[in-house]
Amino acid sequence: MQRMHIPTMTTIVVALVVLAAGSAQAQPLPDDFVYLRDLDASIQQDIRYAGVNNFVGRRLAGYDANECIVKRSVGLALQKVQRELAPQNVSLKMLDCYRPARASRDMVAWAQDGHETPAQKRYNPGFSKADLFRLGYIAAVSGHSTGAAVDLTLVDLRAPKGPVFDPNRAYADCTAPERQRAPEDSVDMGTGYDCSDARAHTAAKQITAEQRRWRRLLGSAMARQGFVNFSKEWWHFSLPGVGKQPYDFPIARRVR
Repeated sequence: MQRMHIPTMTTIVVALVVLAAGSAQAQPLPDDFVYLRDLDASIQQDIRYAGVNNFVGRRLAGYDANECIVKRSVGLALQKVQRELAPQNVSLKMLDCYRPARASRDMVAWAQDGHETPAQKRYNPGFSKADLFRLGYIAAVSGHSTGAAVDLTLVDLRAPKGPVFDPNRAYADCTAPERQRAPEDSVDMGTGYDCSDARAHTAAKQITAEQRRWRRLLGSAMARQGFVNFSKEWWHFSLPGVGKQPYDFPIARRVR
């Protein structure tokens, strides 16, 4: 007679935890949201709010994985941009995509807590972080939360890989020459990402001809697929008509 194996209580608890974790990760995305990697894995990603290399200096609420999530129509448009840039040995690099509403609330709370930080000074050297909300650099509700807005830059695939960000190093602010500011392993757009300064305005005059050329390459390629740029941020684009409702589901690890 074959002896039955009776699981212990510990075995049952562990199994339930594993099943619950797997179910949470496998939850489908709502309302036509997709992981960009599922549409085009060649588009590079460095979702900055999922780590410490950002103006807050820590991971933001809801960014539980370094993954770009967008509405499907946005992802398909990005795929077309990537295909246009490929013959020039250039790739898109996503810096922020869908943003959970809780992350925007986290930004607002951080901006109003009264504590200045070294990370914040690298991103907006000209004024205090409390001014970020007052001047409109931080919003209580972001277009990113609809899945229709993205932040991105370009990577020259022929260039050698750049240095890795060191959170313990005292970098110059985001308007400094490229080799002095925090490394981003992308082309030199004249300022770092999320730089709250006039030089970050898309049509800024204070940048070099080469930096302007990169901005124009990004902007024109995105415009051909229907994206609209925010004039004060060379990195920010949105696709009109995709959606207006903000969402607050967390960015979970993509299940392959």
